[in-house]
Amino acid sequence: MAETTSGRSPQLVRGLGPWDGALLTIGAMVGTGIFITTGDIAKYLPYPGLILLVWLVGGLLTLAGALTYAELGVLFPRAGGMYHFLREAYGPLPGFLFGWASFLVIMSGGIAAIAVGFGEYLGSFLPWFSTQHVLVAVPLGSWTWTLSGGQVAASAAILGLTAINYVGLREGAWVQNLMTVLKVGAVVGFAALGLLVVPKVQPALQPPLPSAGVVAAFGVGLIAALWGYDGWYGLVLSAGEVRQPERNLPRGLLWGTAAVMVMYTLLNVVYLRALPVEAIAASPRIGESAAAALFGAVGARLVSLVVLVSSFGCLAATILYAARIYLPMAQDGLFFRALAEVHPRYRTPGNCLLAQGGWSAILTLSGTFSQLYTYSMFAVTLFHVATGTAVFVLRRTRPDLPRPYRVWGYPVVPALFILACGLLVVNTLSERPLESLWGLGLVALGLPAYAYWRRRA
Repeated sequence: MAETTSGRSPQLVRGLGPWDGALLTIGAMVGTGIFITTGDIAKYLPYPGLILLVWLVGGLLTLAGALTYAELGVLFPRAGGMYHFLREAYGPLPGFLFGWASFLVIMSGGIAAIAVGFGEYLGSFLPWFSTQHVLVAVPLGSWTWTLSGGQVAASAAILGLTAINYVGLREGAWVQNLMTVLKVGAVVGFAALGLLVVPKVQPALQPPLPSAGVVAAFGVGLIAALWGYDGWYGLVLSAGEVRQPERNLPRGLLWGTAAVMVMYTLLNVVYLRALPVEAIAASPRIGESAAAALFGAVGARLVSLVVLVSSFGCLAATILYAARIYLPMAQDGLFFRALAEVHPRYRTPGNCLLAQGGWSAILTLSGTFSQLYTYSMFAVTLFHVATGTAVFVLRRTRPDLPRPYRVWGYPVVPALFILACGLLVVNTLSERPLESLWGLGLVALGLPAYAYWRRRA
């Protein structure tokens, strides 16, 4: 039976059980990345054993993050997750800046990016919805705004899933769970068949590892793998709707992350059985290339369908959990007042969903989301560093708070997570300094906004 969160009325409903939590975690992580990223890793690290090791280490570091966030989520089991963690550890400004950046680009831009990826794969089956099918082109000086069928499909998917989530948590979770079960079944089936068929690539002696540069190459590959695991924190943003969060939140994070680690490992074994490393590095869509090598054109087509379902499921999960960030911000007087309301009938953050869906659709139609989302990546990683460090800060400053769940392996596990995020920060800053500065600039735009809402509050 669903529980109701304590506090003001109407309230969110605690309707997510342990399996809902695990499926939300899986659904948020598995989108299109695993069907693409291995090709990028192989460009830097052309050794089968090290490719598998990169994905394994990336999974373990992600698991460290999930365990770290589980302690914080149980400590503050409310909608908004990282907003509360940062606010409680450092004060209202860092929490606000996270929420501001999430609405402006991080979550909204991510939703737009996932939706356009869905549109691209839909276009391979229905050409009218292809991103290459331009419907409207409007010259605007030196720039031309275009509207493609893929953008229409992406916007429709965003608005449709927003409407489903608006009318109830169970409805939104049901769609997300269904999509996740379908893609897990498809991925496991593809991996099982790929392991049963005769490998196309026979084991061969690998060239010796170079004495220099392999550590740097491994680091670059690890960064790509960590982005492939992104989305693992979605459940903590929905902690205010998890039943018995002291038990089900850690379970959902642990089960979901562990399941994705197994799936990713199996898929990469199949890729390496299907194609030589050189071909993997040259393939922009390694999932389809591996399926074509093992099962022919029909296999590649089926994997395209799997990616289509996978991206739609990832979109459903992201729309569900991301909208929960803005509700507590507004309730604290630090965002638009209308977003502070929980729908009296559906018990969902209805206005937050509408605002998020509308802005994400605008970003999709504008065609600027990709650049904005790239700019935000540096800021995202900084927020993860700050949130991971919050475990140490809160244990020192708030030792009196009840902690029914404590992160396993403290202090090593959260320290490893912070170290991994630090690696991402350093790499992003060195590889993309301009984009990193733009990302910080987008976050800094929140400073005058914070001052405005602070005065009103």
